[in-house]
Amino acid sequence: MKRTRLSRIAFEYLGGIRGKLALGALCMFGFIATQLLMPWPLKVVFDYILLGKRPPRALSALQGLQGDQKIRALVVVSAGIVLLAVLRGLFSYLQLTITSSAGQKVVYAIRRELFAHLQRLSLSFHSRTRSGELLSKMAADTNTLRDIFADAALGLAGDVLTIVGMLGIMLWLDWRLGLIVLATFPILLVMFFYRYRTVRHSVARQRRKEGKIASQLTEILAAVPLVQAFGREEYEAERFETESSASLEEGIRTARLEAAATRGVEITRAIGTAAIVLFGSLEVLAGRMTLGTVVVFSSYLSHLYRPIRDLAKLSKNFAKASVSAERIGEILEAEPEIQDQPNAIDASGLAGSIVFDDVTFDYGDGRPVLKDVSFSVAPGQKLALVGASGAGKSTLVSLILRFYDPIAGSISIDGVDIREYRCESLRREIGIVLQDSLLFGTTIRENIAYGKQGATDEEIVAAARTANAHEFIVELEKGYDTVIGERGASLSGGERRRIGIARALIRKAPILILDEPMSGLDVESEGKVRNALDHVMAGKTCILITHDLASATDADSIVILESGRVVERGDHAELMARDRRYRQLYEMKMRRRGMPWASKA
Repeated sequence: MKRTRLSRIAFEYLGGIRGKLALGALCMFGFIATQLLMPWPLKVVFDYILLGKRPPRALSALQGLQGDQKIRALVVVSAGIVLLAVLRGLFSYLQLTITSSAGQKVVYAIRRELFAHLQRLSLSFHSRTRSGELLSKMAADTNTLRDIFADAALGLAGDVLTIVGMLGIMLWLDWRLGLIVLATFPILLVMFFYRYRTVRHSVARQRRKEGKIASQLTEILAAVPLVQAFGREEYEAERFETESSASLEEGIRTARLEAAATRGVEITRAIGTAAIVLFGSLEVLAGRMTLGTVVVFSSYLSHLYRPIRDLAKLSKNFAKASVSAERIGEILEAEPEIQDQPNAIDASGLAGSIVFDDVTFDYGDGRPVLKDVSFSVAPGQKLALVGASGAGKSTLVSLILRFYDPIAGSISIDGVDIREYRCESLRREIGIVLQDSLLFGTTIRENIAYGKQGATDEEIVAAARTANAHEFIVELEKGYDTVIGERGASLSGGERRRIGIARALIRKAPILILDEPMSGLDVESEGKVRNALDHVMAGKTCILITHDLASATDADSIVILESGRVVERGDHAELMARDRRYRQLYEMKMRRRGMPWASKA
């Protein structure tokens, strides 16, 4: 049977702690042995001390006890009962400690590998998977696995061995009473099988509903300003209640199934106990069985159904863990669509020459986003990609960063197809300033240093100065150690953009990509960001993505995209001279800015 990646992670870790697991197994055997011995002191008391029955050769010292001798024997046997209880508790404690520790660490290893694997999966995977569903798998499903690893690592084997041991002793004591107990097992097995199947299906449905709830919650929390601005709080509350009530109903159904199975075990236990007491008492009255044997048998019967109840609980947990393992396995078995070639090379010390050669791309739906796109950028030049929203500008950035690969054509940097570079090394040579400057809810220092692992304080400050961000940062109460809100919500748009520029600059990459860097900024913020970019772009190969023609005037080359095709290229002067549509759009933009003289420049 082929091992899944999830099982390989678990077995690899468990293989590294074989010594601990062996100690846990010894403690389990000690617990079982003491549990099997627990009823026998009662038989000694009733049969050989109180009733004076002839003891076996091993207990011949108990024969003929009188007066104080019986009292001393009772004290010794009572001390033995206490000693067995202490040993049983000690073995149980050690077993639970070892197995729980192993279970916690196995799930820690799974969660760590799951998180790392999510980072490696291609952007296409994340674009079609809801983040709330991933959060549910990372948190709830791994916790379910933790419970099963902690409880069932040795618990299942221990319960089975305990049941087998007790049944063996019962059959040895009296095979007729033993068969009465065995007769209840088919009923229990049918209940367990039915319960496992029904609980598993119910849990699978509940997990899917919980994933939807997590996705909805993540989406709404990210859009609280929008919800409040449109007064849709009540609508969202009702929508959330609809999903929550569906999950609640499934949870109640699961709990009802669990309760029914538990009560079924209790009823079966009562029937078995009644049969044993009735038959055993009749045998004692007939003189064919001693009272001590009935007491021992009843004690075993009482303890027998405890591991059976534990097995019922484990069947529920296994059903839940099976669903969780499948959900986690879906992620772990997913392979990144973008992978390094076996002989991939490092992209280090790049000059920055970029060539697109008849590149065509779609997102898997058969509708090309880019069609036969060709252009080139020389090292140190600035290229502006201009076009309306949806023209394919941002898709070009995703292809350069190898978030996706083209379905036709090629992209080369310094004369080498980018598919021949290792992805991590290629992206290390590219700095990027996003339209929405994504920031983490941590300090400004850490946000800037995110662009370069191990960045020094001097590098962080230098990058902030070049990005025109140092002045506003030092005016904050804690300066660079100021913790900003989630996604940088406590900063203005221009401040977020400049921190994003500093983050791109600190990497000192030869290639810089600017995705709509002026979008949404006021005039003052735009001026500060533009000054910062002038410093950043110096000496670097720069690709500027914009729909604003005014931002592209100083570019060495301008490429105009329409519906995924290159419809025109050239510098600003050439396009103004030969492309009437370009000239009209540019003059319209200048008039909106209150600069009607721009067309004469």
